[in-house]
Amino acid sequence: MSHALASIRSRIAAAETTAGRAAGSVTLVAVSKTQPWDHIAPVLAAGQRVFGENRVQEAMERWTPHRQDVELHLIGPLQTNKVRDAVAFFDVIETVDREKLARALAGEIARQGKAPRLYIQVNIGEEPQKAGIAPAEADGFIALCRDQLGLALEGLMCIPPADDDPAPHFARLRAIADRNGLAKLSMGMSDDFEIAVREGATSVRVGSAIFGSRTYPPA
Repeated sequence: MSHALASIRSRIAAAETTAGRAAGSVTLVAVSKTQPWDHIAPVLAAGQRVFGENRVQEAMERWTPHRQDVELHLIGPLQTNKVRDAVAFFDVIETVDREKLARALAGEIARQGKAPRLYIQVNIGEEPQKAGIAPAEADGFIALCRDQLGLALEGLMCIPPADDDPAPHFARLRAIADRNGLAKLSMGMSDDFEIAVREGATSVRVGSAIFGSRTYPPA
């Protein structure tokens, strides 16, 4: 797995060069969700320090003994009843996608005095089965989060439709970010991260290309 990590890092660096971007301008988020610890440990030992998790409870159980010097991103949907734990545990929450959640986050951040970095998830392909704010509503939602709720937003996140060319979707996300003065874009996964780098991603979320196929717990 450390060899796979080195390969992904090399491909990101090459994509940065091809896009005329500065070396190191793209952060690799290693998606460790559902992975057993014996898959994660070699990647951690190889120097990877930024990881993505899908579920609050699972992440807390997995990472609490190994929390030092690791940056954790919540990249899965966040229920409002998990906001307290999410704010306390994660460094970055990438899935702010509705007003009720934004209000809960604002309240919990005020209570805890701890502010994880926040990304708004945009349903860039307007797919009914996916979470995220609709692109047409993104500007208004960003304004609500910032102006009414006082949330310090860092960027936007998206997951393009699986069967589409991702480039136009990435470009659309970048346009939303640009006109709202948001500097960060979390976009691109194992199959399309090089395209995402070309389109302006500042972080890419790579799981299976590093860890292999996910092992899902029995239902």
